[in-house]
Amino acid sequence: MKAKAILSWVVAVLVALAFLGSGITKLTSQPMMVANFAAWGFPSWFLYVTGAIEVVSAIMILIPRTALIGTALLICTMICALLTHLTHGQAAMIGAPLVLLLLLILFGWLRGWGRTARLSAAA
Repeated sequence: MKAKAILSWVVAVLVALAFLGSGITKLTSQPMMVANFAAWGFPSWFLYVTGAIEVVSAIMILIPRTALIGTALLICTMICALLTHLTHGQAAMIGAPLVLLLLLILFGWLRGWGRTARLSAAA
């Protein structure tokens, strides 16, 4: 197995575990998550939508056929998380979403994100 493929799987597993954990805390209505979403002004149902997106996307990342779709969903989720923290005076809280965003971008690159677009543009 090539080093790039091994690194891709390592990143996929780490990211999937992080989002599984995060999504489960939202889906189980952990008090800290409920309080955060309320403080940000989001409706209570949005906590469950976000948790479901995180759990489903984490599973998708581990399935090669759906990995890039899951990655794209999580990239959008992390961009929204960053914007939420920044617009609510929580700039000190952007560390985890930023690291996860960078890992997702790395994962997409390792899996060949954009390779298809370049090939079809050349045709």
